Amino acid sequence: MTHPVLWALGVTSIAATASLTLATRFENAARPRERGDTVLNLDNSGLGGSNPTRFAPNSVTLAADSLGHFSTEVDVAGRSLRMLVDTGASVCAFSYEDAQRLGLHVYERDFNRRVDTANGAVSAATVRIPVMRIGTIGIRDVEAVILPRGRLGKSLLGMSFLRRLNDFKMSDGRLTMRG
Repeated sequence: MTHPVLWALGVTSIAATASLTLATRFENAARPRERGDTVLNLDNSGLGGSNPTRFAPNSVTLAADSLGHFSTEVDVAGRSLRMLVDTGASVCAFSYEDAQRLGLHVYERDFNRRVDTANGAVSAATVRIPVMRIGTIGIRDVEAVILPRGRLGKSLLGMSFLRRLNDFKMSDGRLTMRG
């Protein structure tokens, strides 16, 4: 007689535990998301949603080098490139040499956009980068330019990427970017 009672108590405790677990899941799914929560809703393209600008919200903090500059590894359409963060550059700018390494091939006729640089005006080729990422911060469809061979020593992460972040700020020799 005690076996059926023990069996019933065991089944009841398992059912109670399962219902509490399910209730917690539904409660967490229904609550409003806090800023900084990572939410991935991936579609077949792997970029999330129908046409998102950002995905996997996060923050990345960079330390300044000895000259006070910030540089970071950037995933440019699946390939890694070290870029200098430049808030004075209105668009991301790739050296010709870096563009070639990234597989961004342009022809002489593509250099039809005039851009003003710290070293004067130069013709540039306009490109669109499908996805650029720093850590887990990703921005889609980023406008960029490629400068002619030998005209840019280091590729620049400019405002065409930075202005689409939720926030970026510099404090105490650190640059924090929030996606």
